[in-house]
Amino acid sequence: MYILSNIANTNHIVEVMSDEWIRNTFFSAVIIFVLLVGSSYLKKQVNIYITYIMGIALFVSSITSPLRTYLAGNFSIAIDLPFHLCGISAFVCSIMPFLKNKQGLFNFVYYTGIIGGLMGILTPQMTDYDGSFYVYFVFYLRHVLIFTMPIFMLRNLNLKLTQKSMVSTFIILNLLLIFLMPFNFYVGGNYMYLAEPPQVNNPLIIGEWPYYVIWFEVFVIILLVILYYLSKISFRKTKTELV
Repeated sequence: MYILSNIANTNHIVEVMSDEWIRNTFFSAVIIFVLLVGSSYLKKQVNIYITYIMGIALFVSSITSPLRTYLAGNFSIAIDLPFHLCGISAFVCSIMPFLKNKQGLFNFVYYTGIIGGLMGILTPQMTDYDGSFYVYFVFYLRHVLIFTMPIFMLRNLNLKLTQKSMVSTFIILNLLLIFLMPFNFYVGGNYMYLAEPPQVNNPLIIGEWPYYVIWFEVFVIILLVILYYLSKISFRKTKTELV
């Protein structure tokens, strides 16, 4: 087990099925529903503008959150770098709407955004919580957006996954793992939860380190396959609706 910095004191866990969890999950689901269903009645250009707004919101939060922590004198390399999977996905989603060629990034963030966003909403653990409404709100905003944006683009902007997207995403995730495991050890961090498991009640967490990391690999493969085939169903549905 790695020796971690004093991270536990900054964690805020929202217990599954608590009143807080039910409230937050309900509002998150409503926002996701409105964005995905409501966009079906909008023109493509309007939906493109909506992705711009989502991207700007993610980019601004990616800048202001660490800056806010730094100005408060609480910035820590072990906690506040955007090296969690959701932080990486948020940055990718923030720039993707403004790029002409989105395919490569979309191949990656479709999987990581949906997986990371869903896990963040259903099993919330705020690793940099300072008790403020700002951190609380931004946590849910970012997870809702990284979950929604890939599906939004799939259904409304005619993006689709390439056949090699599962393999390329799995390789990238493992390259991140190779980089972040020694980095965590060096700074006392827990990015991508590779140093110790999340403290939330998550059924995908099996055993202690390093066994839960191995199980993560297994579950990632399963989720990649499931999400790939779900994207094909959604894409065919979108094509049918457009005819």
